Amino acid sequence: MSQQEEKVDVLICGSGSAGLCAAVWLARFGINYKILERRDGPLHVGQADGVQTRTVEIFDSFGIGEELLREAYHVLETAFWEQNVAGGNKDNIKRTSYAPDKETAISHQPHLILNQARLNALMIGLLGDQPPIQYNTEVKTVHVDESADITDLDSYPVRVEAVTADGVSTTYRAKYALGCDGAHSVVRKSLGFKMVGDSTDAVWGVMDVFPLTNFPDIRKKAAINSSLGNLLLIPREGDAMVRFYIELPPGTEAKHVTLEDLQKQAKLIFRPYDMEIADTFWWSAYAIGQRRADYFHKNHRVFLTGDACHTHSPKAGQGMNVSLQDGHNIGWKLGLILNGLGKPKSLLESYVIEREKTATDLIEFDRGFTKLFNTKYRREHGISQEQFAEKFVQAGRYTAGQAIQYDASGVVEIGAKDKELVMNVTVGMRFPSAQVVRFCDARAMQLVNGLPADGQWYLIVFAGDISQKEGKARLEKVSQALDNVVKRFTPASASPDSVIDRVLVIYGNRTEVEQEQIPEFFTPVTGKWHQKNLFKVYADDESYNSGHGHAYETYGVDFEAGALVIVRPDHYVAKVSALDDNIEQSTQKFFDGFLVSTV
Repeated sequence: MSQQEEKVDVLICGSGSAGLCAAVWLARFGINYKILERRDGPLHVGQADGVQTRTVEIFDSFGIGEELLREAYHVLETAFWEQNVAGGNKDNIKRTSYAPDKETAISHQPHLILNQARLNALMIGLLGDQPPIQYNTEVKTVHVDESADITDLDSYPVRVEAVTADGVSTTYRAKYALGCDGAHSVVRKSLGFKMVGDSTDAVWGVMDVFPLTNFPDIRKKAAINSSLGNLLLIPREGDAMVRFYIELPPGTEAKHVTLEDLQKQAKLIFRPYDMEIADTFWWSAYAIGQRRADYFHKNHRVFLTGDACHTHSPKAGQGMNVSLQDGHNIGWKLGLILNGLGKPKSLLESYVIEREKTATDLIEFDRGFTKLFNTKYRREHGISQEQFAEKFVQAGRYTAGQAIQYDASGVVEIGAKDKELVMNVTVGMRFPSAQVVRFCDARAMQLVNGLPADGQWYLIVFAGDISQKEGKARLEKVSQALDNVVKRFTPASASPDSVIDRVLVIYGNRTEVEQEQIPEFFTPVTGKWHQKNLFKVYADDESYNSGHGHAYETYGVDFEAGALVIVRPDHYVAKVSALDDNIEQSTQKFFDGFLVSTV
């Protein structure tokens, strides 16, 4: 067996959704990273398939939203079915109601279904012509030199031993490592961390099938509560395949379940409708459990993500999505740090604060959500079909991935008067979107589409009506103050919008405002040809073909007072401020907490 050594800034152990999403950020920041994957190639068939609206937003911010939307099944409606007691046969089912799968206010993006393998492929496509993924490589041990200071960016305190399928052993020295290697994580075990939680005696089966049926809602998401068990139906991408999550009878052991058992139970639950299975693409059985790691990091040098630090049932469609969002959270923070732009302590501590809470909240939600699907629990607690449907719909914001709210940290500053400034925006939650009209070309678009995920922070200034003398004067003053802040944290050789970008949203009739009235701060000179960038200014105004977005109303901003909203690279709201004389001092103080000053 040969032995070799290699140095890398970030070593990612596992090429699942968390590892790949982190890699997308690192690639955008130009960081030296490598992914080790024990499989012999990219994922061909993934078990996960539900794509939350939040994940769709993330893909859109990365520039791969169109492909995702084009290829996926769009979940638009949920049908609720229950036992047909009134019809004379309690073992038959009847439809009781429909509900929209997603409230419009939750997100401008839809809930989708697409195989995880395809999602992974879309992210790999962003990693360059030769993605640094080494397949057929198994991680054996992980060790951290605990003497290394968190602020030391020159040392390589993480040592990872790995071996390839053909026996080549390599010692990797890394500044940081990510454990993205699943529920049986070698990284977690090597660090001595444990999964804490519990399991239940409830056993469910899942199968992707090609059905032959006269069930009328076979191409809709459907929750079926029959006298013989529960079933959740999820149509898959394409026109033929569907997924069944099937509650199995009490006393069932997952290891003894057969495909025939699942098919038989599905037939019983769908009565009086015919349900034959032409073919089965994939199936499994599992006992429901919820667990999370007791620690998420080792010395802020090794970080756990995804199933390596939280596991739960699959019915709420959270696993792949929350895992991907773990990688989405840590990736940009490592990018800022390793490019010398960010301070390690505040940024790295925020990952632990934010994602530990997310995992804990997820597990508590999953416990309650899975009980809704437990026939015995519903009977014991007198939960009717109407109450089940109501609770299912109420959980929509969480299952869409839009209920995550981060606590105060080095990168989230919560103020007592935040809601007075921006009533419908919550600091610590993702920045919602609204339609605006781009000032330079009259194009109607979602405001978040003007915030591409390239690693920069965003200063979004709601300036009000600048056609009025008072509004224009205030904007000039605010622009100068923010320009001073941005220059403080932008290297002299860098583009003026590369670390902290700026976006202006004005109110009222845009045709009454001329381009020369826009402060130069919002039209920086950028790009290869050093042109004035005109694509950072928007108006809350009537569009030609898409109506009025009413952005100020949507965000809850008083157009007379205005507001500043600071948005992180991952589109979470970090801070809001009034457009007052204190704006330069408060904004600079906030960024001083985690960005490196150039002066």
